[in-house]
Amino acid sequence: MAEQWRGERDGRDGRSGAQGVSEPRRRDVRAEEASAWRELLATARRTVTDGLVVGTSGNVSARVGDTVLVTPSGVPYDRLTLDDVTGVDLSGRQVLGTLVPTSELPMHLAIYGSTDAGAVVHTHAVHATAVSTLVPELPAIHYMSAALGGAVRVAPYATYGTDELAENMLRALTERSGCLLQNHGTITYGTTLTQAYDRTAQLEWMCRLWLTASAVPGLTPSLLSPQEMAEAAERLRGYGHQNG
Repeated sequence: MAEQWRGERDGRDGRSGAQGVSEPRRRDVRAEEASAWRELLATARRTVTDGLVVGTSGNVSARVGDTVLVTPSGVPYDRLTLDDVTGVDLSGRQVLGTLVPTSELPMHLAIYGSTDAGAVVHTHAVHATAVSTLVPELPAIHYMSAALGGAVRVAPYATYGTDELAENMLRALTERSGCLLQNHGTITYGTTLTQAYDRTAQLEWMCRLWLTASAVPGLTPSLLSPQEMAEAAERLRGYGHQNG
């Protein structure tokens, strides 16, 4: 029998950021949502373990049907449990749990409303954030930028959690699956949590690579041409797929 979680709390949770509400949410957690929440927690904790997130910075979400499961605001990932499942519908109305959803919910919902994304990962990764303060897009330092759709753009700065930031992000994501957020961090999406996370990690690595190469006195990093990027993109489209 599938495990059921109530997703209802009595408002007495004393953890930082775990704000209770007097009105219980509308329904129980479904089996597929419970499974997705487990994977979401594992992905969120991995962002901390791999150094992409410090404390409660950053957030992770996954779409299950018309429900978006999302990390709550202000609660460290290692303190979240299976009972803390938090979810909203595609309009942002909370339907699961009583912990307050991440303040960056507008960015997540904007992506789900504009793409076929199944998961979104947002981080404050150090090297990527540094690059976001220096250039309007990450230079073509490595062919793996083609895996994100091409040169990774930087979305102009706007206050976190605002519709303005979400709009800036969507423009930077045009024909891309990831972008940098100026003076803020990164955001990537994928069909799965694994794919979204891998794209985030790859973006941080490329930013670190460019910063490292750019720091050598008297030398300028060589960059890939548009033709070389196009050729890489074509090869990456078939990467990992078997013939026949």
